[in-house]
Amino acid sequence: MGFPADSSAEAAGGPLPPSSGAASRLWRLSNFAMAVFFGLAGAVQVNDPDPGLWIVAYTVPAVLTLVVSLNPPVADNVVWRSLSDVHSAACVIGTAILGYSLLSNAQKNILHEEEGRELFGLVIVTVWMSLCRSSAKNSLGGVRLAIAVILSLSPFIMWLYIYVNSEMRASWPSHCKTVI
Repeated sequence: MGFPADSSAEAAGGPLPPSSGAASRLWRLSNFAMAVFFGLAGAVQVNDPDPGLWIVAYTVPAVLTLVVSLNPPVADNVVWRSLSDVHSAACVIGTAILGYSLLSNAQKNILHEEEGRELFGLVIVTVWMSLCRSSAKNSLGGVRLAIAVILSLSPFIMWLYIYVNSEMRASWPSHCKTVI
């Protein structure tokens, strides 16, 4: 049984009330973690063969995500949504191009291919921007909040795994070996 305010908001067709304080804090913390990840991902691109493209690919979501961590309702702002939509569309196009390249040319494990790592980065950006965008209209809770927490922790876990696994880094190009 819900609170009277819950049922009246749903009956009126209006938005549901904000999620619980703990869920809201967890959502904001997840956004902050992703803003840090995107910022770090953009910073390590300086020695990439095409740094401008990848710095922008990660810096835009870093800023958008940081803003959401500070003020979650901003994801409903038309400027925020427009920037997110344009960036996400570019990431989807990049994902399609990299996916085709990998299908055509991949010779080893996808994480050993530079295009594979780039593809995963674009997928993470696209999924996170989608979560942020949907959070403005619907409170994140349950499965979507769990996905957000897992996704916000996964880049750091993957970086730790790659740092510990020197065999994986052995076949990487020199510009990738100097960033860890």
